Amino acid sequence: MTYSQTLDWMFAQLPIYQNKGKSAFNGKLDNIKLFSKALGSPEQQFKSIHVAGTNGKGSSSHMLASILQEAGYNVGLYTSPHLKDFRERIRINGIKIPEDDVINFVESNMPFFNDHKLSFFEMTVAMAFNYFAKEKVDIAIIEVGLGGRLDSTNIITPEVSLITNIGLDHTDLLGDTLEKIAAEKAGIIKNNVPVVVSENQKETVAVFKEIAESKNAHLIYADAILVKTYKTSLLGNYQQKNIKGVLATLKQLKEFTITNSAIEKGLLNVVENTGLMGRWQLLQEQPRVICDTAHNKEGLSLTLDQLKQQKYKSLFIVLGVVKDKNLDAILPLFPKNANYFFCCPKIERGLNAEELQAKASSFLLRGDAYSSVKEALEKAKSLAKKEDLIYVGGSTFVVAEIV
Repeated sequence: MTYSQTLDWMFAQLPIYQNKGKSAFNGKLDNIKLFSKALGSPEQQFKSIHVAGTNGKGSSSHMLASILQEAGYNVGLYTSPHLKDFRERIRINGIKIPEDDVINFVESNMPFFNDHKLSFFEMTVAMAFNYFAKEKVDIAIIEVGLGGRLDSTNIITPEVSLITNIGLDHTDLLGDTLEKIAAEKAGIIKNNVPVVVSENQKETVAVFKEIAESKNAHLIYADAILVKTYKTSLLGNYQQKNIKGVLATLKQLKEFTITNSAIEKGLLNVVENTGLMGRWQLLQEQPRVICDTAHNKEGLSLTLDQLKQQKYKSLFIVLGVVKDKNLDAILPLFPKNANYFFCCPKIERGLNAEELQAKASSFLLRGDAYSSVKEALEKAKSLAKKEDLIYVGGSTFVVAEIV
């Protein structure tokens, strides 16, 4: 198969949560454990950091990778979802896994996939672990896909675990309270492995304390530690919270030498070192076009607070969401004095633009519906003056179509 044919097969034959939603969620680790054993347990052949959380886990993972790269290490990075190309999920020192490696992995393991009906995510996680082991990385940053306890990445025993924060997202799968979701995220805590929590939230303190104590895992709250303020190339005021968690995590890496210079350079070169996109990303000037992948109440609260701090004459918002989003929770966060361009991302889970428009109008958010993200953005650009601001967001998949 060609690379394109390989991807077509992966996406068509195997369920993928980002497209299908709840029907694609596989809440067991049996398959990934079985497949990993067949591959020779690659996850045991490299050191790792495991990163979970509702918001900030992607940015934090990329920051960790960038700093460790600047410190001179060979660093694997596994993240999800991808924005443009599947290979964004699996990188070493910022370089995406070669297309041939993707093709060869799928072709050589096709009998196992067919026999055991592996999910898209199980297959992809195993591909990453196998690649990192083959390339002998010094350490890999492994971002949880969904939840933690039953996530396919949770077969690793890391040097340290990082949980960024807890918010009400994927409540159909993880629970409908912060305490329930925290328990799922805390499922990545391993016996005698330190765990860093970026933010101390009163609803989750007891959960983390109980689980950490049961695992004899040293628990560190990053926001309780006074640290030097660092600059980062990642725009967005919310990144300062992520930086604290990253610094506390790095302190737990006893076998790695990380200088202050590596931290400074790593944080200033995140995008260049790792290829991160979509976090308060400036796409153009005059008019300014900014996109952000924030898509739940907690993430959007921070992003929209920052939006309020921007200077502009008129505000244009290109907005699209997925069907399982709690619109009653997120739509009140958006400013009423903006011009809205409602759209639907090109995935099965995308919410119809007209439905979004109708729901938004009940919160006094006014605008027209468009047949695509691209059409909505082009219309906004055609109406905006050079002193105006266009914000694009609401979903990772909306941003993916325009970066």
